Amino acid sequence: MDVLFLLLHSLTLLIFHFRIVTSVDVLAWNQTISDDGQLLVSKDNLFALGFFSPGNSSSRYLGIWYYGLPDQYVIWVANRDSPINGSFGVLSHSRIGDLILDSNGDQEHSVVWSTTVSMDVQADDTCVAQLLDSGNFVLFRGGKIVWQSFYNPTNSLMKGIRIGLNRKTGVEHFISSWKSADDPGTGQYSMKLIAGGSPQFVLYKGASPYWISGPWPLRKDAYVFNYTFVNSQDHLYFTYFQEPELSRRIRTVLDETGIIRRLNWSESDGKWKEVLSAPKYRCDSYGKCGDYWKCYLSIENKVDCSCPPGYEPKLRKDRVLKDGEGICTKKQQWSSLSCEQVEGFVKMSKVNVPDNSNAVWLGKNMGYLQCQKECMSNYSCLAYASVGVAGTTGCLAWYGRLMDSLEFREDGYDLYVCVDALQLVEYASKSSSLLTRKEMLVILASSISSTWIVIVIFLFLRKRIKRRATKYKWSKRIFDINSLDHKKNTLMADELRETSNHAELAFYDLNTISTATNNFSLASKIGQGGFGSVHKGQLPNGQQVAVKRLSKASRQGMEEFVNEVNLIAKLQHRNIVKLLGCCIEGEEPVLIYEYLINKSLDSSLFDQVRSRCLDWQKRFNIIVGTARGILYLHQDSRLRIIHRDLKTSNVLLDGEMNPKISDFGMARIFADDQMQDQTKTIVGTYGYMSPEYAVFGKFSIKSDVFSFGVIMLEIISGKKNNGFDQPPALSLIGYVWELWRKDRALEVVDPAMEESYLPHEALKCIQIALLCVQEDVMHRPTMLDVVFMLNNDMTLPYPRQPGFIFHRTYNPNSIAREQGSSCVNTITITTTLAR
Repeated sequence: MDVLFLLLHSLTLLIFHFRIVTSVDVLAWNQTISDDGQLLVSKDNLFALGFFSPGNSSSRYLGIWYYGLPDQYVIWVANRDSPINGSFGVLSHSRIGDLILDSNGDQEHSVVWSTTVSMDVQADDTCVAQLLDSGNFVLFRGGKIVWQSFYNPTNSLMKGIRIGLNRKTGVEHFISSWKSADDPGTGQYSMKLIAGGSPQFVLYKGASPYWISGPWPLRKDAYVFNYTFVNSQDHLYFTYFQEPELSRRIRTVLDETGIIRRLNWSESDGKWKEVLSAPKYRCDSYGKCGDYWKCYLSIENKVDCSCPPGYEPKLRKDRVLKDGEGICTKKQQWSSLSCEQVEGFVKMSKVNVPDNSNAVWLGKNMGYLQCQKECMSNYSCLAYASVGVAGTTGCLAWYGRLMDSLEFREDGYDLYVCVDALQLVEYASKSSSLLTRKEMLVILASSISSTWIVIVIFLFLRKRIKRRATKYKWSKRIFDINSLDHKKNTLMADELRETSNHAELAFYDLNTISTATNNFSLASKIGQGGFGSVHKGQLPNGQQVAVKRLSKASRQGMEEFVNEVNLIAKLQHRNIVKLLGCCIEGEEPVLIYEYLINKSLDSSLFDQVRSRCLDWQKRFNIIVGTARGILYLHQDSRLRIIHRDLKTSNVLLDGEMNPKISDFGMARIFADDQMQDQTKTIVGTYGYMSPEYAVFGKFSIKSDVFSFGVIMLEIISGKKNNGFDQPPALSLIGYVWELWRKDRALEVVDPAMEESYLPHEALKCIQIALLCVQEDVMHRPTMLDVVFMLNNDMTLPYPRQPGFIFHRTYNPNSIAREQGSSCVNTITITTTLAR
């Protein structure tokens, strides 16, 4: 009897053992996997799928791990945020063909996880799930893949997993850490692929950047795999495929401490070996030193924060600096820097270049000299580098802040930082690593002493000064001082001379401009605004120009004219219209601008025929370009400028539909520490003015943000904010707000775009626009925030109630308007605002 019992017991154990080790890799339609030791094992016994408890936890999870290794290294968890406690888990197929995990075998009430493919199952469809040798768990319907674990990763990046974004569906693929070794729930760290100026991996702690990889790939020896990088209209993603001769067990894991580790299984040692990790050093932390600083880690592992060439520390005297609080500001020489004083670049060697979220990819197959030329052509360009991106080499230029530069002891890129002539001499005496406009200066810098360099530059500048003096005399001769009747206008004329002296502004005689426009004929007229009329003209050299003529009847006078000249002549940005010159002869001053063939944005946007040429991609590019132009005005130019009259008619479009901001007659300059100003005379355009400005005369950078929000809504909807009246709301802002609250925001999208727009991008832009038009100034984002939100995939704040969402009631007699103009001067508005 005892012998029989032993035989039966041994047979039972053998059967149980046989059931586990011979588990197949396929879960058929009518099969289940229960939490009783059942497993799916991939064909070559590389991976297993089943139930497990992590660390010291008693909770049960469905996961995938490396099969046959001493320890259980889990690469994927299905119910990571929904543990099964005190019950019995079962994985099966649902009636509609999804994979579902329930906690007690009751599919009706206890489902803790499912694939939710949401596709109709045909009668002849065969639903089957398979665990592949790559570690990917795949669901097939009718022989087609409808779901896979690799598109829903947890904390591990395996060969074949995509990190990036499906732009058609709006689904983002990224990895995120566990909460702890005992809890695989979604932790606080995540790693995503962000396009920016060039692709870079960004490690986030919560919603804040924690580490950036820099342009990818940074160093050849850091990536030992074949990889694929795709950046198309529909997809942005990275994936890798390991070489055949490498270990079959390689993984990249984002652990619960926020460290990304590349691990390789060593068969000889029987353990995982770390190949590389990041962040590794103290300087690796994002923003360790602060804006415009560069971080260097000394041999003693001490952090050294210093300013890049052309910048100096702006000290805080009231307290000791903490991490990320350092501020570098442009050296004082830059305060009076004109475009021509930007003489060259100083090379920073062996650096991981700054965060390229605000950088621009200028083109591939460009070397240093080509890159330099492109950067030099736009005076808002702060630095550039020739980098390798996804198999090609090209030019990356920075127009915003230089954030998170990291200096290596070896390897890295060469970053060229823009400096003026005086600093060029200073750095020339210390180093020969200079690249300037004049190749001769490079040769001199490396071959003669710094004293001779100073002499050469002095002679060069003296020659330029003589040329300027000659031009000044010519300008003075043409300037008709007798046409300015008052002393105030005489002072303004002197101010214009000073502007032309610094900004190389050309003065034209009235006869030339009259001939160019056929005596300002109606046939040449292309626009009308608060300033006066705008005419198309052609100069004697064949250049086409836009001639803006100050009308006698205009309420804008010489002060606004001089203001516009002074401001725009000093601005250099691809999204700011270029002022070529002016004419002050006669009684009607004239401004001469570059001619933009597609005229103003409103002429296309609100035209039933032309609006069909503005597909979603063009409109999105116009939004981004306009935002970059305003950001330049608010932050990146040498002057902090508040435009005060942003509207679609003041956004011009070139031949490629690139936007350029125009009309700076109402603009004001702010000091660096100035937050807002107030005026008794309110100027601007009804429908674009912020509540605090229209009612109280208070304006700031947030006033421009409100106007930009209105422009965004008009671009998306194709509807004018002025005169909009469509129930249930009584303004365009209110209409969009009501649709947003009801989750119907996409109904506002302009039908003229048909199917060209991407729903997730349109929703994102609507949300950003609503954030911009919030009633409370403090709740509105800055333009830096707006540009960042437009160019990155992130969780956006929920907008609060906008201003001006209902009908305005106003006294027409209190609004001074010009015939045919939408410009509002000295207005009083009574507005009903919801509180």
